[in-house]
Amino acid sequence: MKFAYRFSNLLGTVYRCGNLNFSRDGNSVISPVGNRVTVFDLKNNRSDTLPLATKYNIKCVGLSPDGRLAIIVDEGGAALLVSLVCRSVLHHFHFKGSVHSVSFSPDGRKFVVTKGNIAQMYHAPGKKREFNAFVLDKTYFGPYDETTCIDWTDDSKCFVVGSKDMSTWVFGAERWDNLIYYALSGHKDAIVACFFESNSLDLYSLSQDGALCVWQCDTPPEGLRLKAPRGWKADILQREKEEEEEDEEEEGNRETTIRGKAVPAEQERVGKVKYSRLAKYFLNKEGDFNNLTAAAYHKKTHLLVTGFASGIFHLHELPEFNLIHSLSISDQRVASVAINSSGDWIAFGCSGLGQLLVWEWQSESYVLKQQGHFNSMVALAYSPDGQYIVTGGDDGKVKVWNTLSGFCFVTLTEHSSGVTGVTFTATGHVIITSSLDGTVRAYDLHRYRNFRTFTSPRPTQFSCVAVDSSGEIVSAGAQDSFEIFVWSMQTGRLLDVLSGHEGPISGLCFNPMKSVLASASWDKTVRLWDMFDSWRTKETLSLTSDVLAVTFRPDGAELAVATLNSHITFWDPENAVQVGSIEGRHDLKTGRKELDKITAKHSAKGKAFTTVCYSADGQNILAGGMSKFVCLYHVREQILVKRFELSCNFSLDAMEEFLNRRKMTEFGNLALIDQDAGEENGVAIPLPGVRKGDMSSRHFKPEIRVTSLRFSPTGRCWAATSTEGLLIFSLDAQMLFDPFELDTSVTPGRIREALRQREFTRAILMAFRLNEKKLAQEALEAVPQNEIEVISASLPELYVVKVLEFLAASFEESRHLEFYLIWTQKLLMSHGQRLKSRAGQLLPVVQFLQKGLQRHLDDISKLCDWNRYNIQYALAVSKQRGMKRTLEPVDTEEDTDASDEDSLHLLRAAEEEDEEGMLV
Repeated sequence: MKFAYRFSNLLGTVYRCGNLNFSRDGNSVISPVGNRVTVFDLKNNRSDTLPLATKYNIKCVGLSPDGRLAIIVDEGGAALLVSLVCRSVLHHFHFKGSVHSVSFSPDGRKFVVTKGNIAQMYHAPGKKREFNAFVLDKTYFGPYDETTCIDWTDDSKCFVVGSKDMSTWVFGAERWDNLIYYALSGHKDAIVACFFESNSLDLYSLSQDGALCVWQCDTPPEGLRLKAPRGWKADILQREKEEEEEDEEEEGNRETTIRGKAVPAEQERVGKVKYSRLAKYFLNKEGDFNNLTAAAYHKKTHLLVTGFASGIFHLHELPEFNLIHSLSISDQRVASVAINSSGDWIAFGCSGLGQLLVWEWQSESYVLKQQGHFNSMVALAYSPDGQYIVTGGDDGKVKVWNTLSGFCFVTLTEHSSGVTGVTFTATGHVIITSSLDGTVRAYDLHRYRNFRTFTSPRPTQFSCVAVDSSGEIVSAGAQDSFEIFVWSMQTGRLLDVLSGHEGPISGLCFNPMKSVLASASWDKTVRLWDMFDSWRTKETLSLTSDVLAVTFRPDGAELAVATLNSHITFWDPENAVQVGSIEGRHDLKTGRKELDKITAKHSAKGKAFTTVCYSADGQNILAGGMSKFVCLYHVREQILVKRFELSCNFSLDAMEEFLNRRKMTEFGNLALIDQDAGEENGVAIPLPGVRKGDMSSRHFKPEIRVTSLRFSPTGRCWAATSTEGLLIFSLDAQMLFDPFELDTSVTPGRIREALRQREFTRAILMAFRLNEKKLAQEALEAVPQNEIEVISASLPELYVVKVLEFLAASFEESRHLEFYLIWTQKLLMSHGQRLKSRAGQLLPVVQFLQKGLQRHLDDISKLCDWNRYNIQYALAVSKQRGMKRTLEPVDTEEDTDASDEDSLHLLRAAEEEDEEGMLV
């Protein structure tokens, strides 16, 4: 289980493309993120990425009415049937074409997909096992251009489809006698959305030019008649004819009312469904050309939400078309809109900037406001306790992410150019960043402000940054002047400029245990600078190729260097002696880009590892670079332990080893020709005579690469910044049976028997030898509180570490906080002195323990402060009222008014005191 790292979460990217969905309870947003799906739990403030991926970027997602199943379709037409309960893929299917939208019927028995200019209805997968989960029921023809949107009636009898040919088509889900299909026209642009009214066949259609048409149907849903089978048709018609002859006089005078219109009963029986346009509204003002890009309708509250290409959205109440409010939420087009089941929250996705917003329209406030890096991430760093991750991107922004919730809680925007390096100080309260704008900035995580700005005497571009273990010395390397600048954190003054390198500085790293700085450069050398010896060069390590990355082992006894020839060399920094090397050229397995003239095998000669990182215990090293793979090596054995594939998304470049020769045409590579180039920001710009796409248009895929790697100080997970975003890989403790010193005498039955006999020490030792989490929890929780000290003192030292690891993991999920705190205290008090001798090996366990304790401390301290302020306020109010009553007896009404005014004054005083306490 030591290397059982599995993908656990995707941070840094909250929305790419596709449609947003709310869960059935309305508390979670399901957002497609590239070729993955992330679920944002808005009630519990957590985000979780499903452990599955499609081959291309996801284009549409359809949820079943019960919220248990989802159909995820990518750009290539491949579909995944996913269980949202067990978070696994149930079935694979391919629709043989690009799918624009997918929608389940409200009863969950059917679902419809729009593909090309047709709509296909499938039987929805049931709750029992099936050989083929997707069975085609019917194919509906009618539109002449691509179909764009779907909506169902509440009784699942009919559905409506919008098309780019400016028409809207109503189809029957069953063989209705009076409704086979009905085409509605009246728009002058492509249909963006269409919606049925609640419990009615009336519908609304919206086009791209901002026009809204209201259509009224002359037949209620109950008026739809099934078409009888051909064998029975003659008998039924004969029987109806005889009944009509008998009741001709009575039926001739009777009339029935349909939707406020008087219609003879005979016409009701044999008439077809008819639609009429009641009204036409325009969402755009006069002279304002703003394309409609997305829309959603909540049938219960009659709320229509429309999003536009300019980033504006409108809220209207239908059918009166009353404007509730309008707001600009972004500078980019609104690509998707969704409303939750209660109609209170509205989710917006803006693909241009990767924004995801959830707006509560009644209180006019944001429930969620997240945005990833506009360009690729370049650098990342873990906080010392592993709770936070800071990332820097080419867009000049620095973002801090919470690893538990997965949300970004602060964005720092002081840099005016791309960020090249980020790091935490040893305390974890200060972030240091370097940028190409020629500044190195220090940020305070308490007040989220830039309190230090370090600059060089001459303008230069900084390529990397490092801070020593004390947090007093900050250094940054320049990529144009080949110098290293050293500043004091306390004063902000430039202490020294280190010269000697003959090429751009590619990496800096301080020794964690000593005052030694290692600098790597493209001049094929690594220099070690002694901080206490006037920054003189202590050693110069010569290599055979350009140096791209350098890092120290956590104990400072070893130095790892990555070079341009795909080698990782290990050095003893004290004696300047090489102690090992790894050649990783064949482990990278780079792909071939669409414009490469040479094969992937030959292009791999120019690829190398650009980032390396030691594990928390220093036994392994991670390496990544211009490839979709990250390699984990064992340092002592110098072998490849595992290769992690970060992405299988073929929407990115350099993913395939061989190019498809059939795509090579006289126009160039068809993979680079934008087939959907007919729209530019929602405006059609086709060439004359071009039916579909534009052969002169080109689009370029982002290239897959790994820019930074970091192990968590707890050793439980590691993170990588890539083209896909910030990916977190964690130890999967639930998938492997990994016993420890197991023999035939250790069984679950004997563990429980020892607990019944109150032999707690023996039961705990056997439980941890079997290494089953539930048995270990059962054994620990069976110990009485007054015996914990004796039991913890009797445990062997080898098992103490395992019990501490278990306690650290339990702090994240267990409610028995005090009980586990007592266990932790007694273990550390009994074995602390002996554990100090193995401090280097036990550091990840202690940091993992500290992370859980710090999280509980933060949560409980906030709750206690809140309770303390409320109690102080209540006491002050009661005391003030008591003084008023004893000193000044007045009328009841006046007393009430005075006490209310006093309460307001005291409330304001308590709030001011609270703010001052938070600032302190």
